[in-house]
Amino acid sequence: MTKDLHATLIGARGFVGSHLLAHLRSIGWTCEVIARDAQPQANRAYGHLFYCAGLTADFRQRPFDTVEAHVSYLSRWLQIAQFDSLTYLSSTRVYANASSTAETGALIVNPEIAGDLYNLSKLMGESLCLQSGRSVKVVRLSNVYGEQMPPQNFLAEILSAAARFKSVQFVSAPESEKDFVSVRDVVLALPQIALHDATGIFNLASGRNVSNRMIADFLTSAGVICEFQANAPAIKFPRIETKKVESIVGFRTHDLVQDLPSLLQYYGEAI
Repeated sequence: MTKDLHATLIGARGFVGSHLLAHLRSIGWTCEVIARDAQPQANRAYGHLFYCAGLTADFRQRPFDTVEAHVSYLSRWLQIAQFDSLTYLSSTRVYANASSTAETGALIVNPEIAGDLYNLSKLMGESLCLQSGRSVKVVRLSNVYGEQMPPQNFLAEILSAAARFKSVQFVSAPESEKDFVSVRDVVLALPQIALHDATGIFNLASGRNVSNRMIADFLTSAGVICEFQANAPAIKFPRIETKKVESIVGFRTHDLVQDLPSLLQYYGEAI
């Protein structure tokens, strides 16, 4: 069924992009990987374009690179490239302080807050996609977890410390919570979204929040000493609305708490 489908990936060296590339090839897609900073060519057909490029943990130190990856480079592909569809990976972080996590809800950003540069740049990229008049999908990814997470990732840091030192200190309060989605679910859903007739914005999340306390409880049961920094802030993200994606992909996502044993084993074997 997928033997004639062609994908082009921008950002295939990243965590999500590399997993997506492996999955697409495993189900019969032909795949092309775009080298970093390579420019689109107007006389080429790129098939289904997956725009996975972006900055995460280091965006505060690299504000200009962040805007280049999330907006400027994207703009050139939207203007020049020929594609069947373009799927732009955004983030559910844009829902911080929002009253609703529905894809159509209004969002709150403040340019005076350093952390909002990420949200502002992602939203500008989203807006470019949606106003381009092209066949585009915007996918707001939750906090993606799985094997080979970037070392600066929250879960990667916690699990690495747990495996290496049998001791973890959380810098946010026990009641802090957010949504986590498995990279296995992400790579299953993205091709389905790209091929679906529906357009616009899609939340790709588990729809369930996991707290620091839930993670610490598991680690404690595994013999890891867990401590919380004194006066650590409580950071609570709203529960992410997932009805739109669920109607397309038709499967229930993995549960982080149930996946923690295998993830801890993975980081233990990586020592």
